[in-house]
Amino acid sequence: MSEQSSMHFYLNSAKERIDEMDAALASFEVKATEAKAESMVKADQIIADLKRRRDEFQAQLKTQAEAGEAAWARAKPELEKHWTGFEAQMKTYFESAGKQIEQQQATFKDIAAAQTKAWREAAGQFREAAGKAVAARSVDVDAALKQMKSDASEAEARLEKLKQAGSESWSVLSAALAESRKAFDQANHAAWNALKGPGSKS
Repeated sequence: MSEQSSMHFYLNSAKERIDEMDAALASFEVKATEAKAESMVKADQIIADLKRRRDEFQAQLKTQAEAGEAAWARAKPELEKHWTGFEAQMKTYFESAGKQIEQQQATFKDIAAAQTKAWREAAGQFREAAGKAVAARSVDVDAALKQMKSDASEAEARLEKLKQAGSESWSVLSAALAESRKAFDQANHAAWNALKGPGSKS
């Protein structure tokens, strides 16, 4: 169970990033069709680069998913490097798009929705796995599931509050997404560790 639990953590984390990438790309593509001809060329180039980065991330994810937990641990820094590059390119897109508030808000809403969906899916996977867990650990598993749901609700509420604000800069929105992403990783990791049993902190 321990190898499988760790794999769930890594897969959930990586899938959440891919869902964010897809949400950002979808948002950018919609807005790019509305752009003027000269800015459309630049937007198309940035979108193509973002797609390339997402595809590289997905390819590496697939390779690591087949390789096992040890490979995941070694590959995590490289995946984070791809993610950081994607985020930097998104920032470039916003800067080249003239810092259009409506584009930033639309992209934030799409990414926040992807994060919220990832939280729900991870909690559902954990609930399913927890149902199969040994009864002796049910108290730990129930507590971890309750905590994950609570953390998910808090993250969703914070993101919803920012969605309603509508006038925050991309750096503020990006920081909120990063905070939610970090909380997701921590909750996801803690939940799967609860399934592994006492003494499992990796």
